[in-house]
Amino acid sequence: MDKLERFAPLAGRILLALIFLASGLNKISAWTQTAAYMASKGMPLVPFLLVVAILFEIGGGLSVVLGYRARLGAAALIIFLIPATLIFHNFWTYQGMEQQVQMIMFMKNLAIMGGLGMMIGLGAGPLSLDSRKKKEMKP
Repeated sequence: MDKLERFAPLAGRILLALIFLASGLNKISAWTQTAAYMASKGMPLVPFLLVVAILFEIGGGLSVVLGYRARLGAAALIIFLIPATLIFHNFWTYQGMEQQVQMIMFMKNLAIMGGLGMMIGLGAGPLSLDSRKKKEMKP
């Protein structure tokens, strides 16, 4: 196996996971501001949904970066991204420059979902806990 095939999935997992880990940690450190923003978007049960969002982002992010049950972690992140994208990046309700910014954010999330979908289909790659577990299970 050449180095690119060995290390590219690891680099991809790290790059995909960074946004979720940073966002989840930011939600913890900026709890009040994040809760107020969620409330401004009309979300019900803000404290509960904020905890759920943090768990999805940090749990899914760690799963992806470590390559541990990475397909499940990637699926969890897609499940998180669908409502988050539709609620927080609803570009069709804006005008002018803000509409362009929100459309870019919307498309960014679609691209991330595409990368996560590839991970669901192809797995975490050779440098992952999932791959290590497979090797240990072989007789």
